[in-house]
Amino acid sequence: MISVIGTVGVPACYGGFESLVENLLPSRKIDLIYCTRKAYENELSEYKGSRLKYWSLDANGVQSIPYDVISIAHSLLFTKNDLLVLGVSGAIAIPFFKLFSKRKVVTNIDGLEWKRAKWGKTAKWFLKFSEKVAVKFSDKVIADNAAIAEHVLTAYNKQAEVIAYGGDHAVKGHLPAEKEAFSLALCRIEPENNVKMILEAYAQVPNQSLKFIGNWNNSEFGKELKNRFGVFNNIELIDPIYDLEQLFKLRSKAARYIHGHSAGGTNPSLVEMMFFDLPIYCFDCNYNRASTEDKAMYFSSSEHLVELLNTKNEDLTIAKQMLEVSKRRYTWSIVKQQYENLFND
Repeated sequence: MISVIGTVGVPACYGGFESLVENLLPSRKIDLIYCTRKAYENELSEYKGSRLKYWSLDANGVQSIPYDVISIAHSLLFTKNDLLVLGVSGAIAIPFFKLFSKRKVVTNIDGLEWKRAKWGKTAKWFLKFSEKVAVKFSDKVIADNAAIAEHVLTAYNKQAEVIAYGGDHAVKGHLPAEKEAFSLALCRIEPENNVKMILEAYAQVPNQSLKFIGNWNNSEFGKELKNRFGVFNNIELIDPIYDLEQLFKLRSKAARYIHGHSAGGTNPSLVEMMFFDLPIYCFDCNYNRASTEDKAMYFSSSEHLVELLNTKNEDLTIAKQMLEVSKRRYTWSIVKQQYENLFND
């Protein structure tokens, strides 16, 4: 049996790891999932056949370190479970877990978190150190992207299993035959997601419409962008939407998807959008090229994106290629089997 470490919890209400666990359930193997009390009004004792254990700590930010360490310690002392560790925040506890047990530890190291612009020097050092510990002491390492796996091999001389995310859960009905004339972007409003770059591009093409979903009010960076670009008639800045049915209505109507992420690996929102039979324009980095198998359109600056938007591209061909890749690589049935195989070995 398995304990899952490192998520906000289930039912999924936050991000990629939470959606991952949600879609791995129900599972014959997942026994226990640790959750943060802050995220749930009602504390369920079990969900889709797996037990839930709540902590009062936050699962993100600085508190994620004790949150994960306590979860690992609890699983060591009070269960006989193997561990599926999602992220490296609590990796300092993995050597102790291995010292006192022969149970298996499988760690998904997420993206190269220490490269993100939002972290200061100390945080970056700690995250890089935690990554090193996680890779060294885990029985198996999961990378969600071939570029991350290459980093693990180069930096630590260890093979990582490449397992991405599923995206088919995002399609909640039949896709309309006709698309509407707008582009869609969706992300957390952070510098490394190149939000400013995308907005600056669309500010220069007033004949093209952009709907951009994000947490604009959660940071000074987001508020500044909202004030600056919210005045453009062709740009609509939309507050976060977490309901998949409501998201589906927007996603299914979009004519193209603009993806600005530059760090992290395989991004769940990109994988989800690949199922919507539309052309995808990605920021040009090795993670996005690996996820889309070099078959999307790629931009590296606002000027480059403007050039692509003003050029007649083979959008229909790109859309079909994105759909083919998604069905071959990113269905949850495939991902679930890949995870279970790691614990079967």
